[in-house]
Amino acid sequence: MPAVTVENPLTLPRVAAQADATPRPVLAVTTAPSGFEGEGFPVRRAFAGINYQYLDPFIMMDQMGEVEYAPGEPKGTPWHPHRGFETVTYIIDGTFDHQDSQGGGGTITNGDTQWMTAGSGLLHIEAPPESLVVSGGLFHGLQLWVNLPAADKMMAPRYQDIRGGQVQLLTSPDGGALLRVIAGELDGHDGPGITHTPITMIHATLRPGAEITLPWREDFNGLAYVMAGRGSVGTERRPVHTGQTAVFGKGGSLTVRADEKQDGNTPDLEVVLLGGQPIREPMAHYGPFVMNTQAELRQAFEDFQAGRLGTIPAVHGMGE
Repeated sequence: MPAVTVENPLTLPRVAAQADATPRPVLAVTTAPSGFEGEGFPVRRAFAGINYQYLDPFIMMDQMGEVEYAPGEPKGTPWHPHRGFETVTYIIDGTFDHQDSQGGGGTITNGDTQWMTAGSGLLHIEAPPESLVVSGGLFHGLQLWVNLPAADKMMAPRYQDIRGGQVQLLTSPDGGALLRVIAGELDGHDGPGITHTPITMIHATLRPGAEITLPWREDFNGLAYVMAGRGSVGTERRPVHTGQTAVFGKGGSLTVRADEKQDGNTPDLEVVLLGGQPIREPMAHYGPFVMNTQAELRQAFEDFQAGRLGTIPAVHGMGE
């Protein structure tokens, strides 16, 4: 980690909040429980225990790995349905193949992002390629679920394959941090991801002792999830470490700092920063469906069982 980097961050555009921006206070720091997903790959549930009013429009996020697989061990997910939201799969290390019931799909690896708008619904599978299953190797990524407003929940499904080289790279004034803008904008710099719900998604790497204070839209919420390392958040320097999420209150800037000393296997602080415009609509969520009412959830299950979300393609390869 990380896959997308530069030798000299000082060649990049530099961003910092205005001195008069109101700092966002830290409302809470939570620790993600560990579990297993799909066919048995390890995950951390980043948002477990956080009240949805502070997450909206985000629904959930899993950190997948970081795990070093032996030959024959790499795992993925079986075919499964989605409706009513977007999934964002960000692969930092390793490779995932994805395929859907409408003929879409592709491969993401080493800094790539697959942005799937499920909309009205489809069937979907994600799995490591056969070569990775045979060889084993490092696997690490994130999957984020972003809600769709009621007006967009039944839109036609869509994919965006965002290559690692497409993300907007920025740095802090002293070059101590590398910021990868995957979606949304930061200080006028736009990431490549096109979102129906206005959000910002950034993967930040902070060298030991580095600090960032970034401008943050006041109409967005603010979350920071630590993928690796140790540091602090907010001007009050609330301690955080791997597997913890910081929830920020209102304000115009957001501060993260890396500890001077990091763990031996983690040279830097790796953080995902998220902000989004709350949808503020009722949410009915069960399993792979995120709708507005219980009746819409029941309809989603009926449509899935009736095959109206698609059928598993009869092709060689994934899904057989």
